[in-house]
Amino acid sequence: MLVQVQDSTDSVAERALIDWLSGWDGAGSPQGVATVNCGLVHQDVVYHFDAVVWTPTSCVVIDVAGLRSTHGGTLQVPLTGDWTLNGVRAELETSDNRSPLERSREHTFALQNWLAARGLGQRAVHGVALIVPLQNAPVQIEQKVHDPSFDVILGDDGNRLRNYFGVLAERESHRWTVNDVAVSFRGMGMLPYLPAPQRLLDEGFIGPVDVTLWHGGPAQAEAEQYAEDLAEYERAAGSRRLRSPWYSPWRLYPREVGDIDFGRAVMRAGFALGMFVAIAWMLWFVITAFLTYGPG
Repeated sequence: MLVQVQDSTDSVAERALIDWLSGWDGAGSPQGVATVNCGLVHQDVVYHFDAVVWTPTSCVVIDVAGLRSTHGGTLQVPLTGDWTLNGVRAELETSDNRSPLERSREHTFALQNWLAARGLGQRAVHGVALIVPLQNAPVQIEQKVHDPSFDVILGDDGNRLRNYFGVLAERESHRWTVNDVAVSFRGMGMLPYLPAPQRLLDEGFIGPVDVTLWHGGPAQAEAEQYAEDLAEYERAAGSRRLRSPWYSPWRLYPREVGDIDFGRAVMRAGFALGMFVAIAWMLWFVITAFLTYGPG
């Protein structure tokens, strides 16, 4: 997982999220690119996201909230209203007084509409509220909200979040391409954080690659080098293809760029027809000889 961090708040919950995402680099780990502390402007409204994660199959907005209580208990997540811990309003470390559910809905709708305006609306955006309790405070979550695009995950370790992305990868069908990610980064003003095309391909995103989307960013040189390497590979692959023999009509009477020569075309067509007739006659001769003089 590639992780890009902008203007870190250095909160405990944010540090935990960054550590978990950065640790996903082994076999079987979720693949993709994550941006921490990013945002966008849509319809003259500024939206700030704690984190947005793109994987080859999904896009997830993560709202991180630290649970300040030193006591454990059951965190109840209602459809509306305040979240409570053991019946008392939970003290959550967030950027405003809204519940993580309210913020998540606003953020996912905003990003979904913003992507739709750029031709990427068919890709669903999911929301996750990541609740990070204080160390050694045993907490369990009772979620009364049943929304397929919203989940509350306990962040006492990174395994639950990792499993969430694993399940999402198996369930999703739409694919994010390298160009889709590049369009999103450019539009959200994150071009300086856009990884090079080859790094996105290594994370499982599919091509093709439009190198112009990297122009003006720090990865432009790497993108252009990737395009040159790809062109060289295609030229080398083309040179290894089987070439027609010297007596082929297309070799004896080749086409010339910018010149229309009907005589050459007639000779080429006549020679090809003659070769076809000769081959057909030889096959007829062999078949006839076998039927006439063959066994039985």
